[in-house]
Amino acid sequence: MVTLNYRLKTGDQVQILTAKQGGPSRDWLNTSLGLVKTQRARSKIRQWFKIQDYEQNLTQGKVLLEKELRRLGISESEVNLVGLFPEYRVIEDLYVALGCGDISLGRIINKLSEINRDKDPLLVVKPATETENDKDAVTVYGLRGILTNIARCCNPAPGDEIVGYITRGRGVTIHRKDCPNMLRIGDNERLIRVTWGQPQKTYPVSIEVRAYDRQGLMGDISSILSNEGINLIEVNLKVNHNQSVIHLVLEVKDIAQLSRLLTRIENLPNVLETHRIKPG
Repeated sequence: MVTLNYRLKTGDQVQILTAKQGGPSRDWLNTSLGLVKTQRARSKIRQWFKIQDYEQNLTQGKVLLEKELRRLGISESEVNLVGLFPEYRVIEDLYVALGCGDISLGRIINKLSEINRDKDPLLVVKPATETENDKDAVTVYGLRGILTNIARCCNPAPGDEIVGYITRGRGVTIHRKDCPNMLRIGDNERLIRVTWGQPQKTYPVSIEVRAYDRQGLMGDISSILSNEGINLIEVNLKVNHNQSVIHLVLEVKDIAQLSRLLTRIENLPNVLETHRIKPG
């Protein structure tokens, strides 16, 4: 992809990827996509949009926010957006700020996740369902997604003080701290700090994915779910004239996680759109 230097003010340049239209894209400010790595680059991109026409920023911000709320199954009447951000007097000011990059879509969605609303369970601070701790719910400090096994010699249970032992080819084995095998061990460099995982509070939510059918699509979606730590409850796939319609029932923690998930899936090759399905 071509790179281009935008001169945003005298003596100050920033190098960014070019969009198809020849200018920076507002999608680059979406932290879920990870396209822009530094705060300085994001600041320069925001400055570029700030000098654009007020009406353009107003329109772009309105379109972005309405699209995201629609994708998440949230009506603007359900939330007081201006009330969430008192620095903006009217909703149009919020649209303009979003359009020029002064506020990110992610910040707005995160703010929505913090409020307590009865109309949408995903906007409730304390979710209704909670999964219990089990023997596999172990957090390994400094390592994510590593395989863990419960040691048969001491059979630790939730509540026991535990320690991890890094094995060769079998991930981390979880022992009680007072396990005789651990007390006799001489290779302390293979011991690692672990703790029982915290109960996860989640909501079931239905989403729809529309895409051009291709090999490996469900595998790519599954990888995203795994990376996000999201449990898949149900899947239904229909293919008609090379187009796939996938219905998924997932367990998510909040609206912010759902927004991030939909964005990541929607940016997979061949995916046309993703959105939440609300009853009724």
